[in-house]
Amino acid sequence: MDRLLILRLQALGCSAEALLNDIPIGRVGPGGGELCLPVHEYLLDGENQLGLVIDPVAPGMEPAPTQLRLADGVVGARLRLLLPRIGRPGSELEARTLAELDWVVPDGDVYMAPLAVSRSVSLPIKFPRWRWLDAPVIDNVGALRPLVAAFLQAIAADLMRGNPEPFLTASRLRIEELAQAYQQPVAEAATKLRSRLQLLHATKALKLALPTAAELVLRGCASGRLIECLGPDGAPALATATAADGVSSAWPVRVAVVNGHCHILR
Repeated sequence: MDRLLILRLQALGCSAEALLNDIPIGRVGPGGGELCLPVHEYLLDGENQLGLVIDPVAPGMEPAPTQLRLADGVVGARLRLLLPRIGRPGSELEARTLAELDWVVPDGDVYMAPLAVSRSVSLPIKFPRWRWLDAPVIDNVGALRPLVAAFLQAIAADLMRGNPEPFLTASRLRIEELAQAYQQPVAEAATKLRSRLQLLHATKALKLALPTAAELVLRGCASGRLIECLGPDGAPALATATAADGVSSAWPVRVAVVNGHCHILR
């Protein structure tokens, strides 16, 4: 693919979470904001599902009953899949909108939240069949907590020892598909990740703040085929502690479980 597909989420007066094919991509809020990122690895050949969750419950919290809310000013969210012109990846005005999903409430009107809206779109672009589509459906995410927690703890321990290879091995399928999604050599993608991890370790910045098994938030996604691993704050579970300069690093982990083994697919 010669051009970069961008997902842009914009929200005003509310928090909002974007989903592609039932995979959480990112969120903004609570007062609103904007998010923009490439999303090739989440898109499918044929029908795709775009989703918005308005004022979503924080990951790990019990689902709350919907509440009636009054819009103090215009409240809304907009999700767009953009195809920028060649050489102008950052220009929204010169991008072609391939799909969009809008939700808006006028000032003074009422709405219920949390609220989920979605639509199906067919994209005029070919995508590979990603491996997560064939992963087994996970019926009971909670039952896998000990397995997933032990998997993440082992990876974190090796990383803090300066050994990135177990993480790279567990992420092999993800790395291969990311390279395919963005037309990069697989070896180059793996080398970039390895070099980044080695640099963080060499500079003593690879101090992981991994949540305990009890704190770990496991969230089923991708129609039940993947588990998103989060900390109690809703951020990726595999993340470094914030340094004195306020900088931290994080690696999103969404795993499939096949025959009792975890594989990082996204």
